[in-house]
Amino acid sequence: MTQTPRTPTEIDAVADAYVDTLASLSPLLRTSLGLPGDQTTFDDVSPAGLATLDAERTAVLGRLSKLTPADDVDVVTKAAMLERIGLESELYDSGESFATLNVIHSPLQTTRDIFDLMPTDTAQDWEVVAARMGNVPDSLAGYVESLREGAATGIVAARRQVEAGIAQAEELAGESSFWSSLARTGSGGEGTHHASALEAGATRARAAYADLAEFLRSELIHRAPEEDAVGRDRYELFSQQFLGARIDLDETYEWGREELARVVAEQEATAAELYGAGTSPQEAMERLDADPARQLHGTDALQRWMQETSDAAVAALADTQFDIPEPVRRLECCIAPTQSGGIYYTEPTADFSRPGRMWWSVPAGVTEFGTWREKTTVYHEGVPGHHLQIGQTTYRSGLLNSWRRLACWVSGHGEGWALYAERLMADLGFLDDPADRLGMLDGQRLRAARVVLDIGVHLRKDAPADLGGGTWDAEKARTFLFANANMAPGFLNFELDRYLGWPGQAPSYKVGQRLWEQIRDETAVREGAAFDLKAFHRRALDVGSVGLDVLAQALR
Repeated sequence: MTQTPRTPTEIDAVADAYVDTLASLSPLLRTSLGLPGDQTTFDDVSPAGLATLDAERTAVLGRLSKLTPADDVDVVTKAAMLERIGLESELYDSGESFATLNVIHSPLQTTRDIFDLMPTDTAQDWEVVAARMGNVPDSLAGYVESLREGAATGIVAARRQVEAGIAQAEELAGESSFWSSLARTGSGGEGTHHASALEAGATRARAAYADLAEFLRSELIHRAPEEDAVGRDRYELFSQQFLGARIDLDETYEWGREELARVVAEQEATAAELYGAGTSPQEAMERLDADPARQLHGTDALQRWMQETSDAAVAALADTQFDIPEPVRRLECCIAPTQSGGIYYTEPTADFSRPGRMWWSVPAGVTEFGTWREKTTVYHEGVPGHHLQIGQTTYRSGLLNSWRRLACWVSGHGEGWALYAERLMADLGFLDDPADRLGMLDGQRLRAARVVLDIGVHLRKDAPADLGGGTWDAEKARTFLFANANMAPGFLNFELDRYLGWPGQAPSYKVGQRLWEQIRDETAVREGAAFDLKAFHRRALDVGSVGLDVLAQALR
């Protein structure tokens, strides 16, 4: 797969300059993308820092509005930037930027999570880690300022999110917290010359999280609303933020209910295929969990299996179903240093010196893993999922400017593609084993249920009769979630808190998959006998991660 030469345009120059601006304002972006510059500080999320960022957004929108696209790539760039940056400004103007607090993706978590991406190979690397730990207090102090300003204007996360934030902050403030463990790992025994700096950095980071917990407990929680629902007006903004598309929320809610019923019927047929007529999906999954032939023991075995499964997928799909650039054919499968239970992907650096990685954050005490359940997860995070999607975009430096390649990520595009990839692998025969297919359907069922739950709660819709009727609320959502997900109660309780505190994000997976499939099918009808699925995937992924309305427009 060769690079396509293209002469940069005025719009490319604006886009590239904006990435430089973002990198100058965001040390976390520099670390995430492997860009040069100071890696010891954090983004300024204080009111002043947020205002500076919004001023830059306003400036770049003004510059773009005066430029005429020189080619089709420019048309997409301009449309995507106007949509993404314009929406970010709208969220800022609405005050939402000052109320970012939830259980999974807010400065409370990102301040800690960035350390997972920092290099730790040399003594100098550890000195940088120690310095960044020492700067945690300044970062969290600015965060508190913004939360306080949001509260003053009446925008505060729900009480449930504040309570969870207190628990997370207290854990990170504890003596046995992540910070202490990181310092011990870097010290390499007493006497190491940077051990004292690491210990001091860990102490400062722990104290900063203790201060954050105290602010949340003594001040913010008293202003937090009891109700989880955000209402239609706010939800429409959040939905567009995660999809890059405007959708009919009421129609999507009804589609979610229909899609859930369809997936359940497919699960029931697959369970019968495995163990005979009358076998329920739940019974089939319990029998699969008890099957020694489908179990892995220990994280070392899990890591090896992940890597082998990923490597086999790349070998089978490259040059047959997908154009996979050589650097993208490398994916590292890793056990994460954390124990949250999450499975996630981190992108390669622009030069691929740090490869794309799939991470599994294994909870403490979990030692058994079912391959039937997780094969589809490897396809979701790896190839043809996130790794192919993000890696191919990163590789296309000859076609796409740096904003398109590195700085634009839309959840509905990315997570929708990953779910699309799971179903595609079933269509291509990689999940012909009914056990593996049942694992894929288990994930699809959860994603469909999330569409119904998320829209139902946040739009205060009428709940189904089997939930007791009335208006959707957290307790009805919990009952519904537990009935449609085959996961440990602790994980599902966390997932529910995530949906309640991050409106519109969870539905973006399944709704994104739906939009991807609609775009593919529309293209197939438009092109008729000339339609080629491999060529469609190549064209679509070459567009990069843009809003799904822009993607559909680009492929037309």
